[in-house]
Parts: sequence; C-alpha cells; structure tokens
Amino acid sequence: MKKWAKKSLVVLVSILSFGIVTPSHAIWNQKHEQADQQNYNRYFNNDQYSAIQTAKENTLDHRELLDKMMTAAEKQSYDKFGPKIKPVIEDEFREMILPNIQKAINQTIKQYPTEKLASLEITEHPSGGNGEKIFHIYDRENGNDVIRFHVRRDHPPLDGYYFNFHYHTKFDQYQAHNHLGSIYWDKNTPPKWMSV
Repeated sequence: MKKWAKKSLVVLVSILSFGIVTPSHAIWNQKHEQADQQNYNRYFNNDQYSAIQTAKENTLDHRELLDKMMTAAEKQSYDKFGPKIKPVIEDEFREMILPNIQKAINQTIKQYPTEKLASLEITEHPSGGNGEKIFHIYDRENGNDVIRFHVRRDHPPLDGYYFNFHYHTKFDQYQAHNHLGSIYWDKNTPPKWMSV
C-alpha cells in the first residue's frame, strides 16, 4: 500500500472514531524494522562487523601496553629485591635501571604489530635465592619468551658486590647480555633475593 493511502486511512479512522480508536502501529513498526535491517545490512556484513568489534576490544596500542608493562616491571623488581635489598638500591634502580628497562621494552614491542600486542604478558613470579630472573615478557598465544630481564651479582676481584641488570631477547636466541646498568651494593655479600 502506498504511503499516502496509509496516512489517509489513519486520519480517516481517527476522525470517524473521534480519536477513541487508534490504528495499530504494528504496520509502522514492521516497516521501520525492515528499513533498519536493510540499512544495517547495506553498511555492515554481520560477520565482518563482529570480527572488527572483537579485534578492537582485544587490541592495545603500544603506549597502553608499555604503561601496563612498566607498572608490572617495577612491582616484580621490588618483589625480587625483597625488604632487605629494596631500601638500599630502590632510588638508584628507579633513576638508572627503570628508564633503561622502559627503553628495552619499548624497542621490543615496537617490533610487534598492534593487533598482536594484546597477547604479550609479563610473568608474575621473580626467582628468589640466587636466581637471576626478575621477569619475562612472553607471547601468551605460543608461550614463548620475547624478552627476559635478569639481575646477576658480580664480584670483581678486590672490589665489592654489584648488581648487574641486563636482558636477553628472542631475536638472538637469548645469547647476548644487553646491559641495563649496575648498582653497587657493598663489600659484604648481599642477602639472597626476596629474603626477609
């Protein structure tokens, strides 16, 4: 039925019934729903739209990921140091080492496409005792480490103890020690990592 005929019918029913009986809006609602669906189908393919929406929800940009990683990196580092080491080296670590960790993470994640950034995660448990591991960043999809951050105790002859911060990357099969910096401890042997 043509638009003008429908409108005329609505007006005629309203006038004849003195407004007591109003025509059903089902005719109008059905027509509008069909038009809305046609417009939607014209602009979006349902599968394509949901895939795009899911991809947007699961992606991070490099800046968001870097901020997230740096917050976790600082926490994991302090957890590793424990209450005996942290108060002694915390300021130097924050000034010298943390900015270098940020640069290393930034350089590494820039090599990843934006849509894969959401799969990068940071490990949650540093190693205690004499272990070197502070944290690793790994790809959750395949479980492989991308970058490993470590600290080792160095004791050069006739000198005190140093904490040597470094990292390894998957790009050279973790062979190279990429230096982040060193912090002097003391002539005395430092306590074990995470000791209380």
